[in-house]
Amino acid sequence: MQDFLTIWQEAATTSLGFFWMALWAFILGYLISSLIQVLVTRERMQKTMGKDGPKSIALGTFFGFLSSSCSFSALSTTRALFSKGAGLAPSLAFMLASTNLVIELGMVIAIFLGWQFVVGEYVGGILLILVTWLMVRITRPRRLEALARKKMDEGHEHDHDSQPVSWKEKITSRKYWHEIGMTYVMEWQMVWKDVLIGFTVAGIISAAVPQSFFQALFLGSGGDNAANPGFWLTLQQALVAPLAAFFTFIGSMGNIPLAAVLFGQGVTFAGVMAFIFSDLVVLPVLRINAAYYGWKMALYILGIMLVGIVSVALVMHYGLAAFGMLPEFGSGRDPGEREFFQVNYQLVLNIVFLLATAVMVWLYRQGQQGEHGHHHHHDHGGPSLTDKVLRTLSVVAGLWLAGGAALILL
Repeated sequence: MQDFLTIWQEAATTSLGFFWMALWAFILGYLISSLIQVLVTRERMQKTMGKDGPKSIALGTFFGFLSSSCSFSALSTTRALFSKGAGLAPSLAFMLASTNLVIELGMVIAIFLGWQFVVGEYVGGILLILVTWLMVRITRPRRLEALARKKMDEGHEHDHDSQPVSWKEKITSRKYWHEIGMTYVMEWQMVWKDVLIGFTVAGIISAAVPQSFFQALFLGSGGDNAANPGFWLTLQQALVAPLAAFFTFIGSMGNIPLAAVLFGQGVTFAGVMAFIFSDLVVLPVLRINAAYYGWKMALYILGIMLVGIVSVALVMHYGLAAFGMLPEFGSGRDPGEREFFQVNYQLVLNIVFLLATAVMVWLYRQGQQGEHGHHHHHDHGGPSLTDKVLRTLSVVAGLWLAGGAALILL
């Protein structure tokens, strides 16, 4: 019983800690998304990123780098870009850049894993964008794009792009700030259950699943052949890594300590990099994409991402091997050394962005008290079975975290 209580406490601490680490990035991403949805016109977005050419890909990558964020907020901003008329490939380039070309992520990787993994993250991130672009051009999913845009258009009764109002006029109008607040709150309403469940599961797995499980999952790790597993074992580990990430979702920041565990257990560079890249091919992300674009487009994005992740992980592995630069096993830092709640820059950023959230909620309530809200939910025949299951799981997750937090305080 005492062991269970200890695991419960550790799992809750890990879940809350990972969320605390990512909180400011969540808020920043949804703020950017809300501003884009309300202030940017469809015509402007189509002119800037409406094509799948090199210029649009470069702009998507650059804007993604500037708005570096966690997976959930990147999904929201990507949806805003796509719904405003950006091409599919530039939208995906934005999403990949904002989750992989992240300065803070590089710092965390350097601490836990070493500089070779930092090179793998940034160079591999650019290669992943290029491979995804190539896959989109080869497959040409125009019908899926049309269906996805139709689904998003059905979710809004009004399209403000038809109004001849510039973004400068909008940003000085109280009416549009109310819309920004309402859009921001709706973004959270769409994903809070996935966020709550995802981080809760991540904490449980981190605390309860033994390292031997991952060692058995990645064939060839931890044995005599770990230092030189050969191509087929390296390929197997790169293929298994997204599967492991699928069931251990933590996010682009939180999965680095677990990646360090895998590397310490003898998983190859390719396997670890594939695991790190897989924050966008996990179940909560798949569900959110399905809610945004429909299941067909969500599965299509999942498929091309998997191809890109495995191929890029192998390219980076053998590229570094060719120069004799592969890191030695055990060169990373023990992930158990992490401390989540400290007086540091994350605390300051979280406080600042929580205050910004308070302002958005106030604007949301002001907008509700007005004559009409231009953005609102549409209930088509009540919640689906999936929604009911998620609500039940979210209640269970909330009770689990509350109980764990109580144990921490006791």
